[in-house]
Amino acid sequence: MDSAVTYSACGRRKEAIARVRLMPGKGKIVVNKSSIDKYFGRETDRILIKQPFQITNTLNKFDCFANLCGGGLSGQAGALRLGIARALLDVDPAYKTILRKGNFLTRDSRMKERKKYGQKGARKRFQWTKR
Repeated sequence: MDSAVTYSACGRRKEAIARVRLMPGKGKIVVNKSSIDKYFGRETDRILIKQPFQITNTLNKFDCFANLCGGGLSGQAGALRLGIARALLDVDPAYKTILRKGNFLTRDSRMKERKKYGQKGARKRFQWTKR
C-alpha cells in the first residue's frame, strides 16, 4: 500500500454527520483535530467507534481522521462508526460480508419525530379539563 492513499466515506446518525478519511498508519483516531480520548469522554462511545476495526482485524493498520458536526456525542459516535465501516469497504471489498454480518453498514434511520400542532410535543397531548 502507498502511504499517499486515502479512503474517505461519510456516515450519518440522527442529526450527526461524520466525514471520515482513512490512511495507512499506526491506528490513531483524530476527531475534529483532537484525540478520540479527549473528544469522547465515555468509554462506550470509544468502544463503539473501534468496532469496525476490531471485526476486520485492522485496528493498528489505519489512521482515522474524522470531521464531525451536528447532533450529540452518542449520535456522532454512531455516525463515525458507519463512516469508518464504509471507508473500510473502499480498502477491501472482501470486508463487506464481515461488516454486514456485524450490522455496521446499516444506516440507523431513527430520527426525532416532529412536534405536531395542537399538541405539547410529538406524541404528548395537552391535558384535557372537564370544567
